[in-house]
Amino acid sequence: MFEAFQNIFKIPELKKRVLFSLGMLAVYRVGCHIPTPGIDRIALAHFFKQAQGTLLGLFDMFSGGALERLTVFALGIMPYISSSIIFQLLTVVVPAIEKLSKEGESGRKKIIQYTRYGTILLSVVQGTGVAVGLESMRGPAGELVVPSPGWGFRIMTVITLTAGTAFVMWLGEQMSEKGIGNGISLIIFAGIVVGIPKAMVNTVKLMNAGQISLFVVIFVLALMSAVIAAIVFIERGQRRLPIHYAKRAVGLKTFNAQTSHLPLKINMAGVIPPIFASSIIMFPATIANFIDIPWVKNFAISLSPGNWVYNIFFVAFIIFFCYFYTAVTFNPIDVAENIKKHGGYIPGIRPGKETSDFMDSVLTRLTFAGAIYISIVCVLPSILIGKFNLPFYFGGTALLIAVGVGMDTVAQIESHLITRNYEGFLKGVRIRGRK
Repeated sequence: MFEAFQNIFKIPELKKRVLFSLGMLAVYRVGCHIPTPGIDRIALAHFFKQAQGTLLGLFDMFSGGALERLTVFALGIMPYISSSIIFQLLTVVVPAIEKLSKEGESGRKKIIQYTRYGTILLSVVQGTGVAVGLESMRGPAGELVVPSPGWGFRIMTVITLTAGTAFVMWLGEQMSEKGIGNGISLIIFAGIVVGIPKAMVNTVKLMNAGQISLFVVIFVLALMSAVIAAIVFIERGQRRLPIHYAKRAVGLKTFNAQTSHLPLKINMAGVIPPIFASSIIMFPATIANFIDIPWVKNFAISLSPGNWVYNIFFVAFIIFFCYFYTAVTFNPIDVAENIKKHGGYIPGIRPGKETSDFMDSVLTRLTFAGAIYISIVCVLPSILIGKFNLPFYFGGTALLIAVGVGMDTVAQIESHLITRNYEGFLKGVRIRGRK
């Protein structure tokens, strides 16, 4: 494995991409420590200390601690993800946007542009809610979190947070284009893993204070290891549909009969469903946490991780986005037509409509199994860990995203190495990403 890392720097293009991605992530981490003006940091820290284990703790995990410090990147990448969800749904519902999606590269660029506009709009709405809510918050001694409230503070906060989200969005797009891996996923990945050292230190402190037993820590570590092993095993799993190609002549060339396969992954949607589900739940609930109205506060509490209301909504959104994203990325009718066009067929299945129906039925069952798997991974560890009152939020959702994004990134790096006749990370083993 060490030799594989050395080989990365022997390939100029790969070296440039890896260093560019690391540089962009470093810029992102610097921005997560630049504070928004007009905030009492001590009072705000006290508020978030009480918010550990709530939805604000989950949001803070995705933002890499930027929300807890209320930095310029406090909103993180979630408004962009919410905007992406909206436009993907509109692609199915609105004929004009559906037509744009089928116009190739030009249509895709227009949809991306609209997604950016939607991101700015959502950032303004969410930033306004945060600014207004901060004015009503108080520290442990009753001091205001915002010493000088008013429209000046609100406008400054909205502009700062919106500009921060726009910059994070730009960073993600640049990383996807010029770096290695998916930029947006890597930003979320960075926000998750950066909290690990702090969580370990807090756990050791609680162990020394006698608030957490060694048995609980060992159990949690064993649970995380089991979840990681299950994620790696299932993410690599696939159903292979056999495809036979008859002997055919193309011009002066004759192609012999061939046998291939069509791989269908158990989890076709990857980490998109839990990210989208978290974004949908966090958008209204985050604003509700900053509004000092009793029924709004109760609503925010009901959507805290581990709460049964949160779990029901979370699982429902995961199942929905598993089917939705799979339907968007894989079209059985188009695949069946391409197989038929090239003289292929699935043994025992007629080419054309029967093939597409067969693939659709197989994909439906696989997607259901994948949705149940993601739901269990994301919800069950969070419930168990929540019972022990750990001082951090690091449940199955974080593990799924971290492991999944890590596998995808390593798979992309390995593909660069192998295409240039270098050995991969593990000899004799090819690391496959989700896609």
